[in-house]
Amino acid sequence: MTEHQLSHGFETLAIHAGQEADPRTGAVVTPIYQVSTYKQDGVGGLREGYEYSRSANPTRTALEECLAAIEGGSRGLAFASGLAAEDTLLRTVLKPGDHIVIPNDAYGGTFRLFAKVLTRWGVDFSVADTHHPEKVREAIRPNTRAVWVETPSNPLLGITDLSAVAEIAHAAGALLVVDNTFASPYLQQPLSFGADVVVHSTTKYMGGHSDVVGGALVVADAGLAEEVAYHQNAMGAVAGPFDAWLVLRGIKTLGVRMDRHSDNAARIAELLSAHPKVTQVLYPGLPTHPGHDVAAKQMKAFGGMVSFRVAGGEQAAVEVCNRAQLFTLGESLGGVESLIEHPGRMTHASAAGSPLEVPADLVRISVGIESAADLLADLEQALG
Repeated sequence: MTEHQLSHGFETLAIHAGQEADPRTGAVVTPIYQVSTYKQDGVGGLREGYEYSRSANPTRTALEECLAAIEGGSRGLAFASGLAAEDTLLRTVLKPGDHIVIPNDAYGGTFRLFAKVLTRWGVDFSVADTHHPEKVREAIRPNTRAVWVETPSNPLLGITDLSAVAEIAHAAGALLVVDNTFASPYLQQPLSFGADVVVHSTTKYMGGHSDVVGGALVVADAGLAEEVAYHQNAMGAVAGPFDAWLVLRGIKTLGVRMDRHSDNAARIAELLSAHPKVTQVLYPGLPTHPGHDVAAKQMKAFGGMVSFRVAGGEQAAVEVCNRAQLFTLGESLGGVESLIEHPGRMTHASAAGSPLEVPADLVRISVGIESAADLLADLEQALG
């Protein structure tokens, strides 16, 4: 991207960054380079640096350049899944004997990676309520190398003050890593608040259509980005060309989709807040949310994820999920269609019995871009 192009607005970057028209045919959409290897012009004579698609692929390059542009980072890196991105980053920046601080309400798969995989490799972790910066400070140790946060968090929609936690992490010589999946770069850009690395499951809002699995890292420092890129190639969990193409296609409409996701979610949060069978609504757009003011400072809007607790306990929550019709019962999030799930039995089952265990009466919904009136009616009938 040229300096002029980098000054463009988000929606312009989402459509054009890394996606110049094909020089040979003029194709306005980046081609799918479904290829594993490339002809060399003599030994070591690589055309534009391509030799083998694990190391680099033109379709993936386009996605990675776009990711860097929309997150405001020095480099973007695309992976086969969000967890593949996380694993590559962690094995780049951590070694046996190191320590990391993680949130007390992280995604269950992220917790499983720390608790069941990295601990066997000699990495220790502490759980902290990252929504209170002083708790992060208390959890820091001399061997802490990174602080990991999600904001909004999954599934309790907690909000972390990124500037405050970045200051704490950096004072301790640690990196701040932010999972920005729930917000997307359209609503929030953590690097601008001091984060060092942003993590995404591009399966979610970036892809946006429930038809691809992928992950991404966007890194602020060029030197660290080079280290992560080395491990991306050495470990090999890269995004395939078709998957990269699907995510790139999804990013083009990310802005308009997030506007509708956020508008629909705000209306649903209002409905749930007034419903007699709902005991608590977790949505940062509500003025009653404890993180509302921080979210308003960090986010353009409040996103499409809403969680709520149901009167009657776990069985009542499960029944709400089962009665929903327009809201599809399923895991994942961020697609154009609305989804509903019971985190305790589904996405966060791996956190059962841990400090990250979620309430049994919790329901999480990913609000899609359908007609809001239809979504409201479906929730009304599901709650009974």
